[in-house]
Amino acid sequence: MRAKGITYDTGFIREGVSSRERFDPEVVERELRVIRDDLHCDTVRVTGGDPDRLELAAGFAAGLGLEVWFSPYPLELTTDEMLSLFADCAERAERLRRRGCEVVFVTGAEISLMNKGFLPGDSLDERVGQLTVPDRMRELIGEVGTRVNDFLGSAAAIVRERFGGRITYASIPLERVDWTLFDIVSLDLYRTVEMADRFTAGVRDLVARGKPVAITEFGSAGFRGAGDMGARGLEIVEYDKTGPVRLKGEYERDEVGQARYLRELLEVFEAEGVDSAFVFIFALYDHVHRPDGDPRDDLDLASYGIVKVLEDRYGDTYPDLRWEPKAAFTTLAEFYREH
Repeated sequence: MRAKGITYDTGFIREGVSSRERFDPEVVERELRVIRDDLHCDTVRVTGGDPDRLELAAGFAAGLGLEVWFSPYPLELTTDEMLSLFADCAERAERLRRRGCEVVFVTGAEISLMNKGFLPGDSLDERVGQLTVPDRMRELIGEVGTRVNDFLGSAAAIVRERFGGRITYASIPLERVDWTLFDIVSLDLYRTVEMADRFTAGVRDLVARGKPVAITEFGSAGFRGAGDMGARGLEIVEYDKTGPVRLKGEYERDEVGQARYLRELLEVFEAEGVDSAFVFIFALYDHVHRPDGDPRDDLDLASYGIVKVLEDRYGDTYPDLRWEPKAAFTTLAEFYREH
């Protein structure tokens, strides 16, 4: 792979609430140094909903010599709100690019699921529910593709007016994106038990299209059986309007399984000629590790982070940071160092 990456979260914003309460610039720069020096990443996808935070983190990453994928991530926004966000962020990304940094602009992610106006439903749960009934999904898929591509045509034009580098969009398969709009074909791609036997062939088909292929999301949560669920690992969490509350039941920790899943997919991407891959995710800061007390309070079991976020103390491996590496951290570092 040309670009060995990971996603770095600056805070997902839903209804004005950020998933990352603490955002200390010194911590951000320190974590990005760990990503470069200890994980051996040469690329980072900087994502979130606050343009100021995105620009700050992207600037630190570029200053460290990392290739930056500048990735605003709208949640529950209207199409006009998304276009405004992309215009703002494209100008910021262009300022960074003109400093001589390698920057790719990611024009949103999974917009049909994460935002309003593409699928029926006023919430993510309602929209996903539409897709769990096969006949209903087949009925909707053409409509979704048309709406998504109409929007992306406008979004890509707005971004290209302001940003001179390569652009892409972090898609999901049901959106049937018109890739002539973009320079890189990008998918959020998880292997589930239902399609494990077809996964490698699917990646091969993507690469055969001719354009560079990026896997903008892949990974596993940290409980036993999470790898079989792919992107649905967070379904074991109860949420309210402010964020995660508790797990829906008791689950067994399986950091080894999470690490194995990452390595297996990285081996596929490497073998099949994928250009860029971004592990999801360095840390989910609101899914904290609580090893004591009620097992349902240990939100880290559902986290896709390769580090477990500590609620009220600093870590042992990195005494200046409030997290501790998982097995996936070591596995990823070894793979990227070897390749």
